[in-house]
Parts: sequence; structure tokens; C-alpha cells
Amino acid sequence: MTSEPRAFLALDSGAATTVAALIGRVGGRWRLIGSLAMPAGADIEAVVTVLGDRAVAADPALAAALDVRTGGAADLPRLEVASHPPRRLAVVAASERALAPLLATASRSGWRTVSGSAETIDPLAMSTMLLDAGVSGVLIGAGDPPSADERRAIGELAALVAAAAERQPELTVILAGGAAEHLGSFGDVGARPGEVVLGPAAQRGAPGGPLADLLIEIALPADDARRALGSGAVALAEVLDRRVDVVEIGFDAGTRASATPGVGGGAPALDLAVVPTAALAPSEPDDPVIDRVGLWSTWGADRHRLRDRLRELRIAPWSDATGDGATLRMAAARAALGRLDECTPEWADRPAADLVVATGGAWAVAPAPAVALALVDVLRRPGAGQFALDHARILAPLGSIPDPDERRAMVVDLIDDLLAPLGTFVTPAGMRPGRSAGSVVVHGTTGSTRLELMPGGLARVDLPPGSSAVAEFRFRDTVRLGARGRHFAIDVTGGLGGLVVDLRDVPLRLPDRADLRGELLEAWQTSLVTG
Repeated sequence: MTSEPRAFLALDSGAATTVAALIGRVGGRWRLIGSLAMPAGADIEAVVTVLGDRAVAADPALAAALDVRTGGAADLPRLEVASHPPRRLAVVAASERALAPLLATASRSGWRTVSGSAETIDPLAMSTMLLDAGVSGVLIGAGDPPSADERRAIGELAALVAAAAERQPELTVILAGGAAEHLGSFGDVGARPGEVVLGPAAQRGAPGGPLADLLIEIALPADDARRALGSGAVALAEVLDRRVDVVEIGFDAGTRASATPGVGGGAPALDLAVVPTAALAPSEPDDPVIDRVGLWSTWGADRHRLRDRLRELRIAPWSDATGDGATLRMAAARAALGRLDECTPEWADRPAADLVVATGGAWAVAPAPAVALALVDVLRRPGAGQFALDHARILAPLGSIPDPDERRAMVVDLIDDLLAPLGTFVTPAGMRPGRSAGSVVVHGTTGSTRLELMPGGLARVDLPPGSSAVAEFRFRDTVRLGARGRHFAIDVTGGLGGLVVDLRDVPLRLPDRADLRGELLEAWQTSLVTG
């Protein structure tokens, strides 16, 4: 993107929703002029045209300055990303012990997985799995160096994979760790359509790392929205000089990106996880998926009805978007967040992010404070952090800008328009139930507000977007709030949900009875959304 055009389009084409944003040069900087979301499958040229025409109608003088004409928005330059359906990867190893870290890494790297080891699957069943028409790639791995139990079987397994690759020449094959020693089994790899790629060994106990980065690069094309989301998160972290987590719940997968700015001139750090099993509406919801959605549901449907409703959501994601339909979406989003959290266990050992950004079509029909509450309900960690919503879905298109300096410059210009502030959540842990835990005094520009803190609920202070304050906490007992102590002073910023002190359990404990659980969830959401 150069400085020559006065306006351009940022397009994010998801599996269920397409979002178009119009960005223009105003007062020497790029600004968000407007955005429009429509169901996937809508004519993108028509969507763009309607967006441009609305901008012309709203402010003809500004549109003329941006060279946006009635019916002419489709001719503007574009930054465009799209979400692609996850492909299937067969993950194989010589033993179950070697298979576990490979499968954990692959499952969070943008692939749907099937798996097996030479220890538990006979060669015929293994061949059938590898030659399935739905399999796009094969990951075969071993330790580096291979352990004794792997070394005995890895050669035979590599020969079996090579035979399958010869029958299916378009298969992509990844040889990880010690399996790379058997590259010769695949003959002239330069002559086959499908790549044969050498990769590092999977990290035991840490499913991310270099192998995950390689698998994401192979799984997701360069214009994929989830891949670009990682680059966008890095740019945001560098501009704000803060630790940033971006959480996306989409139709086909969930994404989690953790970005940390560089220190002392060093490079920024990014950990990106793309988890197909964390989709909002899995294509075939099994009993664990249904049970988890039921855990967060407030309308008391039985398992069979929930399964039918999830299938209906999969078929028609934009239908029934109010009432029980909106409630179902939020329950499904919380369930998907839980699956995303399970696939990224290493996040729990890191310092809490300074800013958590929610993005994705799952949040399109939810009130903004309810989005933050859903994240806090599931991704529970003691500490204080700000929450925001990528309301126009422009973070991924900005992340697709190839030049890092240009990407950062664009984020700098758009930083006031990019995120809708949801507020600050403060979550202490370790309080005793049944009595006042202490108090908080919020010192704002217009005065001070004091609240008693009662364990088990949510305490909200109205703190509008753009405002800031200092929250002074005094607890009766020692609690964990980033550090251990009784007295804390925390800088907080406002948002659509204000300042929320979350005094519930960490992790969250819900009643076993569905009716009591539904009443409690409804009460929490009502207290935050309506104040």
C-alpha cells in the first residue's frame, strides 16, 4: 500500500461472514470511514458498492475528497484476506509415545487430523488412512535422534508412507525430526507435484514451536485471514508496546495469537495457534461438544435439541440471530473458546496479556460487553487486562501488508478506529467465600467511587470509553492479582463495559443443575450488559 491512493478497501471473506471496510486518507492519516458485514456468498462487488454509496450519502464532501464516487467504490485498491476450510493431515509415527507430541502440534496448526502409529495400527489400516481421498498431507515424525523403540519401526513406516505418496503424488509429506533420515525412500522429490518437506522434531510437552510454524505455513495460503491475523497482532503489539493476545472464533476454526514487542531492539515474538476443532459450529458435533455447549446454555434444551440446533447453525449461520439463536451462539462460542484453550495449554504459564482483542464472526450479534464476559468466563487468569473488539475485522487485512514497517505505519494511523474498547477486567484469585473480600476505590477525573467487594459476583464501575482512572484495592486476605498481596493500585481504562472486578472463582465453578446454572449465567450477563 502506497500513499498515492486516497482510499482503499479492507476485505475479510470468512466462511460465514464477509466484511468490507472503507479506509480513507483524512487529515494526513488513514481513518476508518465505514464498514459493512454480509453473509458469505453475497456478491462482494455489490457489498463494496453499497458501502461506498453509503459513504457518499453520509458525507458527500468527504467522499469527494477521497475520490469515492457513487457506484465507483469497486474500483478502489484492496487489501483482501479470506478464511479457507481446513485440510486434513494424516499424522503417523512409529510409537504412541512419539505420536502424542506430533498430534498435539498438528492439531493446533491449521489442520484437521487423523492419526495412527505402527504400534497400534496394522499396515493395511495405515495404508487405507493414508490413501483416503480427503487426506491432503502426511506428517511422519520421530525424535531427533530417534529413540530405540522408534528406530526399529521408522524405516518400515517411511517406506509405507513413500508407497502411499507414489500412489497419491499430490500429497504433501512432512518428515519431522529423525524421520528426515529416510528422505531417500521418496526418490526424486523434485519430480513429484506434492512437496516433501523436512521439519524439526515435535516438542514434547510444548505443542507449539518451529514445527507448528512450518505446519501453519503449509496449511494456510499467504492470503489466509488467520495467518495474517498473527502479523496484525505483532504490528499492534509493537505500536502499543504491550503484550497482545488476539482471540478469534470462526465458522471453521478458532485462532489464538500471542504477540510480544521486541525488547532492546530485538525482534518481536509471535505464537500463533489455529485450531479447527475450536470452530463455532463443528460439522459433526459429538457428545463432548454438545455437553460443553449445554454447560454454557441458558435456555435448558436437551442434548438432542442442542445437537439439532448446532447443525442448523452450521447450515445457516446467519439465521435466527436473535433471542434463543443469539443465546445459542454465545454458548457455542464459549464452548469453542474452551476447546481453543485446551489446545494451547502453554498460554496459562505466561504473564497475562495487557490487551486481549476479540475478532471473528462469532461475536457479530453479541453486545460488546458480553463478548468480554465470554472471554473472561473461559480464559480465566488472575490479573488485570484490557479487552477490545476488532469490530470492523480490519486487523487481518492490515496483517497481510507484506512490509513490516508499512504495516506498523498503517496500524499507527488506524489505532483509534481499529478497536472498540470493551473495558478493563480485574480478576483476583484466592478470596475466601461468604464475607466481604475488601473494597476498591476508583479515582477518576470526575471524583472517586468506592465499592465493597463480595466474592462470587461481578462488580461494575461505569468508566466510559476514552477515560482512565486508578483503581485502589484493599483486600482482607492475601490474593493473587499478578502478584500476591493485599493492597494494589492499578491503572485502568474505560470501555463499553466499564471497569469490571470479577470476584468469581478461578477457574469458574458452575452449578450442576441446569436451571440454577442458567439463572446464574443470565444474572452475570444482565449485570454487565445492562448495568
